[in-house]
Amino acid sequence: MTNPAPIDSVALRRKVAWRIVPLVIVIYFIAYLDRANVGFAKLRMASDLKFSEEVFGLGIGIFFIGYLILEIPGALLVEHWSARKWFARILITWGFISAATAFVKTPMQFYVVRFLLGVAEAGFFPGIIVYFTHWFASGDRTRALSGLIMAVPFSLALGAPLSGLLLDVNWFGMTGWKWLFIVEGLPAVVLGVVTLMWMTDRPRDAKWLTQAERDYLEGVLAAEARAKEAQGKVTIRQALREPNIWLLALGIFAANTGGYALAFWLPTTVKSISGGTVQATLYYSGLFYACGLISVLCSGQSSDRSGDRKWHAVAGLAATALFLVGSAIPGQPFGLVMAWLCLTGFAAFFWPSPFWALPTLTLSASAAAVAVGLINMCANLAGYLGNHLFGWMRSRGVGDNGCLLFLAACYLLGAAILAFVKVRASANSSPKSKTNNANSGP
Repeated sequence: MTNPAPIDSVALRRKVAWRIVPLVIVIYFIAYLDRANVGFAKLRMASDLKFSEEVFGLGIGIFFIGYLILEIPGALLVEHWSARKWFARILITWGFISAATAFVKTPMQFYVVRFLLGVAEAGFFPGIIVYFTHWFASGDRTRALSGLIMAVPFSLALGAPLSGLLLDVNWFGMTGWKWLFIVEGLPAVVLGVVTLMWMTDRPRDAKWLTQAERDYLEGVLAAEARAKEAQGKVTIRQALREPNIWLLALGIFAANTGGYALAFWLPTTVKSISGGTVQATLYYSGLFYACGLISVLCSGQSSDRSGDRKWHAVAGLAATALFLVGSAIPGQPFGLVMAWLCLTGFAAFFWPSPFWALPTLTLSASAAAVAVGLINMCANLAGYLGNHLFGWMRSRGVGDNGCLLFLAACYLLGAAILAFVKVRASANSSPKSKTNNANSGP
């Protein structure tokens, strides 16, 4: 009897990555577009339905309340049931609900649809975190997660001009903003069916791996799980005594209060400042997110090369605040304002990658697991608060410059809070000894 051929671990990791990661990135691409396209549709939807700015602010923000409801149960279902079936359910339901936004007529209908969209999409991101633990060892997991954050600016950079085209159509007597929701929502339904057929729950179910590859991968993951259990667990009460957890949670709460409002209200603000057409507004918005896409790449490379995460995050937040203040200077021509906003787009996507590495660098493994859940909850609650406040401010007559200064203050407060996070000296990787750490998760 001959010995089995040794497993090429590098080739196996590459094989798994190419099978698992692209589909997840496409799903997140569609998810973020369906979440944020209401900001594009608002340019025509608001006048047709006569919704006030405050109605839109509450409707945009209430998505995050629905999102919180199934966030933790969704992760548990991925762990104990089936990622494939759960993600397919998420995609199909959110696709239909997103498309249903085309038929709202009253503020209450708008609130209900946005709330249900949050419920439908809830559990996807934490579910992906859990799903990746079924396929990737910790060193590869952060690299796989880094692809998700790139999907955000990419989806919005592409979605903005696409939405601009859809807003101008008038098919079968339906206005363009309605077709925007339908055309951008239904691909999620198709993707749900694809997910059901293509996604594999765990290595032991993977017919596209050999038996030896399945056994090897299961063994590696099981060994890592045993090593973590041997380190002992930290209770939630113990974890919450860690000052760094609260600094990280409050820091992202402040930053995302401005960040989510900036993402959803950017088209409205650009149109108001420029006085241009809807098409031009959405192309300008796409340029903002294109700068963000470049920033994600630069941020990852820079933080990996230097080994620093904390000050990259702080600098990105502070720079975002500075550039927003620059864009709010009265009397500037629109071209200069847009230049400030492009710099803002670059800075606004520079900080998340290094930020999401900080829990694992500043806390024990068990405490970090608790921290990520708390931090993510604060990040999403900020989405509700920021959008509601922004809409309320606009309804009360606060001008574009005043609103931009409010966003700048949120980012600056986030930077100030993160500056107090304590990073262990040994946690920073030197440029000469870079690891796969902290390419980031969104």
